[in-house]
Amino acid sequence: MPNKNLPFSQKSIINLATNGLHAETLQRELEGDVEYELELLAAQGLNLVEKEARYYFETKFTPIEDACFCIVDIETNGSKLEKHQIIELAAVKVKNKKIIGRFESLIQCDNINEHITEITGISEADTKDAPKLKQVLYDFKNFLADAVFVAHDVKFDYSFISGSLEKVGLMPLTNRSLCSIDLAERTISSFRYGLKYLNDYLELHPEATHHRAMSDVITTYKLFIKSLENLPDDIKTVEDLIAFSKQGKRLKRPKIDPLA
Repeated sequence: MPNKNLPFSQKSIINLATNGLHAETLQRELEGDVEYELELLAAQGLNLVEKEARYYFETKFTPIEDACFCIVDIETNGSKLEKHQIIELAAVKVKNKKIIGRFESLIQCDNINEHITEITGISEADTKDAPKLKQVLYDFKNFLADAVFVAHDVKFDYSFISGSLEKVGLMPLTNRSLCSIDLAERTISSFRYGLKYLNDYLELHPEATHHRAMSDVITTYKLFIKSLENLPDDIKTVEDLIAFSKQGKRLKRPKIDPLA
């Protein structure tokens, strides 16, 4: 997923993840004090490292087992960032396949229609005493830190959270990201890849309550672990994993739905 918040061209982003970006090119694209800009990026969740006058995403050298992944899910009162908001946010931080931290909060909202309540089970009354959006996002940003952002259909969750951060006056996300759908398509043969279908098919989370943030996070976590267990042996680092999730060969889907 291209990250519009990064001050680099798409070609430079690819180089940062692979062969490195020459220091002169980095200086030209940042258009300012390099040290300051790198500190700013780090504060937003992205670390760059220098090796032999070339710069790389730190994740290029981070073994998968040593990396922190933050598996995230949100529920919203609508799909359009410009007029809707997050009403529930949950996440778990994972290292070496183990959960090492949890984050979960409802968010105060006075505009939740009946359709959203039917889907999520969350009503305006449920959020009446919940913290406001800015506080939850601030706390979540601190929880996320520089972890790799993982979600099922990551583009929606990442862009909605990042845009919401900007709306409340906080810095947007620059963390590396990974889509659990993309990864599952390359590690698990399934008739469909929606989270509910995968949960039923793989029996990931028997107590799941679909469309509640922490429940979907736990389901995604269990799917993520299963995907990691099926990785090719040559996928060693975080950037290997991200590249494989986008470019690896998709597995053939069964012709007949086994759950039908």
